[in-house]
Amino acid sequence: MNFPDEIKNFASHGDGRFEIADISRLGENVVFERGILVFHPENLEIGNNVYIGHNTILKGYYKNKMLIGSDCWIGQDCFFHSAGGISIGRGVGIGPKVSILTSQHRPETKTGPVLFSGVEFQGVVLEDGCDIGVNSTILPGVTIGEGAIIAAGAVVNKDVPAYEVWGGVPAKKIAERK
Repeated sequence: MNFPDEIKNFASHGDGRFEIADISRLGENVVFERGILVFHPENLEIGNNVYIGHNTILKGYYKNKMLIGSDCWIGQDCFFHSAGGISIGRGVGIGPKVSILTSQHRPETKTGPVLFSGVEFQGVVLEDGCDIGVNSTILPGVTIGEGAIIAAGAVVNKDVPAYEVWGGVPAKKIAERK
């Protein structure tokens, strides 16, 4: 395996402890349960009436925003990585242990460690009123349409139209909301 001549310098991202005052925009009646970690709170905006469950990690990035609309519920143990940007609309339900990812390695060659290859950033959008089932994963570049439902455990790698129900690995349409 080919390693670069100089191994990249790794640096700590910090410990995720944050002050409420460091959040870029914070609405009223926002509940942060115990154990939540927030990285780059200066790039986090949260609307009104939002619940964020225990031990959730809101992994901001030095660029791009994480936007959480009003009237949202985010379950415990979620992991949101917003290097490519995350936009969550109003009235969105997100079950426990959901992961939202906005970056991935894109190896340019067949040699060398993937870890040292380039990184691609693509935002994720969860439109108003959608619902993301427990332990689902939303991959970079995906938009979940208004009122759509993602079944528990799904891995979503492409856009989901409004008011459709998707599930599986990879996720596919299993029903329409009536």
